[in-house]
Amino acid sequence: MDRFFERFAGGGALRRFAQAAFPALNLWEDSDRLCVEAELPGFELDDLEIVVTGGKRLTLKGTRKQAAVTGGVWHRQERNFGSFERTLELPHDVDAERVSAEFKLGVLTITLPKREESKPRRIAVKIS
Repeated sequence: MDRFFERFAGGGALRRFAQAAFPALNLWEDSDRLCVEAELPGFELDDLEIVVTGGKRLTLKGTRKQAAVTGGVWHRQERNFGSFERTLELPHDVDAERVSAEFKLGVLTITLPKREESKPRRIAVKIS
């Protein structure tokens, strides 16, 4: 079955499609912050880069090195290696100076505090 898909897709088309959506992400928000969670198993912290541009764009970059096989040959290699770059347009302006990140058990969690002007405000209506 794998050979069928490899032939049908020209060998690398499915792999290129999978890489276009790598890493898998969750993006959620509360009233004070945005939070991005990225699945990055097999990466080292030193191989990751986080860039916030203009308060509304987040870019993740990274490189996973190819696993070495000493004294053997590969029969199947489905885990990707190499570099990736993924950019997200954020739904709110964030304070780039206060962005923080944590890398635990292969999941990168990035906390992006919203700028004050992006936070929801309750407007009191006066009766006249």
